[in-house]
Amino acid sequence: MIPDTYILHLASNESWLAAVKQGIYHADSLSTKGFIHCSKPSQIVDVANTFYRDKQGLVLLVIDPSKLKAELKWEPPAEPVPVHARAGDLFPHAYGPLNLDTVVKVLPFEPNADGSFSLPPELAS
Repeated sequence: MIPDTYILHLASNESWLAAVKQGIYHADSLSTKGFIHCSKPSQIVDVANTFYRDKQGLVLLVIDPSKLKAELKWEPPAEPVPVHARAGDLFPHAYGPLNLDTVVKVLPFEPNADGSFSLPPELAS
């Protein structure tokens, strides 16, 4: 189990492996929106089922925000809003690339047989 202060980022395994070679992680959203989308563990399944259903080759980056060099802001979800987001829900957004030492664990995150996602056992409370 991870501390409840940790946050998650959903990435392709390919982009994570490229980041390891480069020494820093840049998500596409950093260029298009100005930040990297992250989630609390309680939010990640809804995000995955809303935007990544049936997508293979994903990993969850488990991030210790205390090690993050980029500014972290808690903000309302960016459009479109995840299906089960509640009014007032805030999501963590990293306003810069992820330094690799902030990523404390990388978990495979494959869809179930029906294409939906479930929380990995390592993250379940």
